[in-house]
Amino acid sequence: MAGGSEVEVRRELLGLVVAHARTGGSPVRVTTRDQESIGVLLVSPEGEIVEEYSESLDETVEPVPAAAETPRLKPQASSGEGPAVELAAPGEAADSFDSIVKSLEEGNAAPPAEPEAPAPATATVRRSLRDSQSFLAVQDNIEPARKGWQGKANSFGLSLAPGAAELAERADEHLVSRTYSGPRTVAVVNQKGGAAKTPTTVCLAAVFGRAGGSVLAWDNNETTGSLPWRVERGDHASSALHVLERSSHLLSDTARAADINAFVHRQTADKYDALFSDQDIDGEHEISADEVDVLHAVASKYFNVILMDSGNNHRAANWRQMISHTDQLVVSTTTVEDRVEGARLTLQGLAGRDGRTAQLAADAVVIVSQEQPGHEKLAQLHAEKFRPYVREVHVIPFDPALKDGVIHFGALRPATQRAWLAAAASVAKGL
Repeated sequence: MAGGSEVEVRRELLGLVVAHARTGGSPVRVTTRDQESIGVLLVSPEGEIVEEYSESLDETVEPVPAAAETPRLKPQASSGEGPAVELAAPGEAADSFDSIVKSLEEGNAAPPAEPEAPAPATATVRRSLRDSQSFLAVQDNIEPARKGWQGKANSFGLSLAPGAAELAERADEHLVSRTYSGPRTVAVVNQKGGAAKTPTTVCLAAVFGRAGGSVLAWDNNETTGSLPWRVERGDHASSALHVLERSSHLLSDTARAADINAFVHRQTADKYDALFSDQDIDGEHEISADEVDVLHAVASKYFNVILMDSGNNHRAANWRQMISHTDQLVVSTTTVEDRVEGARLTLQGLAGRDGRTAQLAADAVVIVSQEQPGHEKLAQLHAEKFRPYVREVHVIPFDPALKDGVIHFGALRPATQRAWLAAAASVAKGL
């Protein structure tokens, strides 16, 4: 369509508008504009076009009220048409408008009506300014569609409003783009290994990071965690143990914002940072509860959203101390049965510990990642098992880019990216 003639482009655009009218079962208003005029046409589902309004854009021509039979120069609401979508498109004014302009130029238009005598002045009731309301109009200007058939049509000069799917996506983007008055901590848990905790941490961090937040993905494993295997490594080998060694400086008033960069690993495309667990396979150090407090204090100073990956030992001191810092609980699982059971047991254990952890469990977001292609029904089946017990449940489709290696959010399929955005928006609601 981009290479066709102007007539062909308009014909195809008109076809899109008629198709939209048929889908909605009601007329669609189209605003046409060129260098000389603006007009409003009403396009019915049957393809009939009726002019509702037209007006000259020529500043040298003043509109003059015409006789009763002259088409109106101001828009009037049509009754009984059902909902209609207002569109803006380049085009030509209708023939009736051209004839009006011609008659004005030739001096044949009806003379202007005599102005009515002003109504007698009435007394103004005085009120207290303390009771006054804002004079500002409440108006939400919605950006034209960028996606779907509406977005495609807009690339040819229309200004169609976004559809329901795009509006929902924008709402999720708005949620994950929020900033907070203080740090917020998300814990990703499941006491069973292989439950996609690390991919869940990475993908949620990528969504929040790409939205513009200051985000840290922290591998809170008491020994050697797997987060460093799934993300980019920086030009250093620092881990949580190195942060502990320099915590006094990092928490001091003399520390600079950039000082943390020597200890975290920047994810260049996904715009978040990663803090590794100790990667020394011969090491003997296990992170204690007190050390979790110190590391969390450092993370809270430098980052707004903290996502904590976790190990499998829900009895470990660092695991339990992580929960004490948690604002939003995320329970991840795959479609493998024992991972699903591990997720249930994790929630059950937290629900029975104390009032605070019981509330975390009740407000949890469960994320079910499809282990293999073809697990769509199985994933939905497992998701339904959790819905009565938690705040929200999301299913992530199988994606080969999540299976092995470094996870780059941009390498995921569009449907997978959309699923992670929806999951992250649910997490954001709890922050």
